Amino acid sequence: MLTHALFCYDPVMAFVRWDPLGDLLALQRRLDRSAAAQPGWAPPVDFVETADGYALTVEVPGLRRDDIQLHVHEGRLILEGRRPGRATGHEQYHRIERGRGTFGRTFQLPHGVDADRVTADLRDGVLTIHLPRAGVAGAQRVQVS
Repeated sequence: MLTHALFCYDPVMAFVRWDPLGDLLALQRRLDRSAAAQPGWAPPVDFVETADGYALTVEVPGLRRDDIQLHVHEGRLILEGRRPGRATGHEQYHRIERGRGTFGRTFQLPHGVDADRVTADLRDGVLTIHLPRAGVAGAQRVQVS
């Protein structure tokens, strides 16, 4: 009887291979969601370095220019918007995967971004934000005669 109690199998316990990188990425996603501190959804983004600065592309299908607000404040780029809610008719939804309502994303800008020259373009549901590098103070090209 005593040996049976020592080797009892717990059916709830499962062995899973540990993936430290996967755990870190999942933690980063949770932190990003909680850092936004706004309810709703978060559009996916790509943030890349270009030859003359940085570019942020944001997937916002179905949104118009009036649905998006973009601010640069204290070294941060703040992106906010709203996708209108679902129709209130007699539809019966079988699957809902697209986010609705408000969203907010905040990005810490790299040093050397010229906040006064930031531009944004919304085309085909993709918002592209160009973040040019600031020029070096006092440097300019001199024409040799």
